[in-house]
Amino acid sequence: MKPQHSGLAAAVISAASFGTSGAFIKPLLEAGWSPAAAVTARAFTAGLLLLPFVLVAVRGDGAVLWRARWRIAGMGLVAVAFTQLAYFAAISRVPVSTALLVEYLAPLLLVLWTWLITRRLPRPAVLLGSVLAVGGLVLVIGPGALQAVDPAGLALAFAAAIGCAVYFVVAARPADGLPPVALAGVGLLLGAVALGLAGVAGVVPMSATFGDVALLGARAPWWVPLGVVAIFGTAVAYASGIYGSSRLGSRLASFLGLLEVVFASVLAWVVVGERLTALQITGGLLILAGIAAIPAEPPAAPEPAPAPGALSALDA
Repeated sequence: MKPQHSGLAAAVISAASFGTSGAFIKPLLEAGWSPAAAVTARAFTAGLLLLPFVLVAVRGDGAVLWRARWRIAGMGLVAVAFTQLAYFAAISRVPVSTALLVEYLAPLLLVLWTWLITRRLPRPAVLLGSVLAVGGLVLVIGPGALQAVDPAGLALAFAAAIGCAVYFVVAARPADGLPPVALAGVGLLLGAVALGLAGVAGVVPMSATFGDVALLGARAPWWVPLGVVAIFGTAVAYASGIYGSSRLGSRLASFLGLLEVVFASVLAWVVVGERLTALQITGGLLILAGIAAIPAEPPAAPEPAPAPGALSALDA
């Protein structure tokens, strides 16, 4: 399979896996879990699940992790912990639909960033894809998300969008020998520790209950939905997303990430009975059209090794 095809498949798997999060986290939240506690538990559990694969992938070579320490820090502290903290702080001030709409502007931020640093107008296909995808996003989430709300909440949601964009940039960087599963596993564990410390410090509320929860019209132990989210919505989602980004580049991978809202809407329809409207279906089709219009980027070339005696850019 060609790298671009395998990257496309991985990115779609990642979006579908991320889309399971809402439908299976919701029972925990309704049972009394705080959002921060649920995210910390899912990240820590997923990191532990990936740990054996990490150990096999790096083959005991701790130097691989050390060389990629800044990339791992970006994934764990920014892409996982900071993004989640900003998002949950945002939804405490603005409607969830509004926060989601702003956070999923991450692909546009990457397009604008490229425009700024290259000082070249994006190709017409990129501009067309951006308009179609964002228009579809508005329809899927709901036009009601576009309303005057708390400026601080909007700022926090925008901070989450920046963190989301960082996730795709970090994932697409040259691997330097670090397997995608290692970046995902160690990054999730680091992010979970950071979120846990934020909870201990009182930055975010941490509460959890350990009884049965309502799931698929029945009662189930609390660890069942958590396990689904940890395995599919976190471990598989991050590992496949990082692999896909490394093959497709951050721009196309970020637009493919918009499929998460489509998969989440379909899953919410199947699992919790939330009806899909004609506007949402139209929005999903527009997102697909926008993604189809976005050209792929060539994979990032590995950074050249520093000359003997010279300081690497990461150690400067």
